[in-house]
Amino acid sequence: MKPIFLGLAGAMFFAVTFIVNALMEAQGGHWIWSASLRYIFMIPFLLLIVSLRGNLLPLFQEMKKDKVKWLLWSFIGFGLFYAPLCFAAAYSPGWLIAGTWQFTIIAGTLLAPLFFIKIHISGQTVIHRQRIPIKGLLFSIIILAGIALLQLDHLTNVTTSTLLLGLVPVLIAAFAYPLGNRKMMEICEGRLDAYQRVLGMTIASLPLWLVLSIYGFSTTGLPSTSQISQSLIVAISSGVVATVLFFMATDMVRINMSKLAAVEATQSMEVIFALIGEFFLLSIAFPSPIALLGLIMVILGMAIHSFASRNEEQLNTEKSVMHMNA
Repeated sequence: MKPIFLGLAGAMFFAVTFIVNALMEAQGGHWIWSASLRYIFMIPFLLLIVSLRGNLLPLFQEMKKDKVKWLLWSFIGFGLFYAPLCFAAAYSPGWLIAGTWQFTIIAGTLLAPLFFIKIHISGQTVIHRQRIPIKGLLFSIIILAGIALLQLDHLTNVTTSTLLLGLVPVLIAAFAYPLGNRKMMEICEGRLDAYQRVLGMTIASLPLWLVLSIYGFSTTGLPSTSQISQSLIVAISSGVVATVLFFMATDMVRINMSKLAAVEATQSMEVIFALIGEFFLLSIAFPSPIALLGLIMVILGMAIHSFASRNEEQLNTEKSVMHMNA
């Protein structure tokens, strides 16, 4: 049960991102500063954690082996993930972004063939390409239907262009996050722990945040004191605590597909946590019955999808092992 509790705790801290980003947007804060300050503030906290654990030098040695891949996949996994989410906050409420963000589990499924699993058989290592879990993908219809209800309900209150500006960036982020993070896990091959990996990717994505900061300063000036403090809250809660909790949870159960599915399914609770937070802190209007139905479908579909995908993935792996033994 520990991985599940870690996953739920991670979802709660992740939800802070959607709530505080909505708050900063409502107070006139620019999305560029919301995005860049989070990762800039994350670095000293992660440096302290990794240093106290005595793992800083091994991280730098690992990053030095392939600087280009670290820069590329960190840019995708962190840069193309978070900058679009902050941009979308100007056009959609946080709970709606959180609901649409759950498309990431479908995106992760579609990206499966880009990754490989190493299977050890009789002293030999066999590289097994992952397959798209068809059953899990079929259950994605529930998630897609739920997101469609959310967006259609939102369309009744905004223009089509506004809806697309709040939707398309989230879909880009939904593909970028699993792609970048899984590629880095593949490159590291278990040599780095969750703290090291998050710190390494944060440092490698720093050029993007510095460029955005320079652009933000030249166009909108310095961020307000409130936006700085709110970005610090996001950096600690979502950037450090939530990310590390989720990585720890997935690392604990990475060899058990059913348990890994359960941990990934906990992230659907981000929607509920974000809705509750915005309702009480920002006094937003409560979602309509149609939107609530969409939220329920997203959460239910995500849980079913996770279990179906992981069970099918485990079955495919076992078949590959049997085939190689034969």
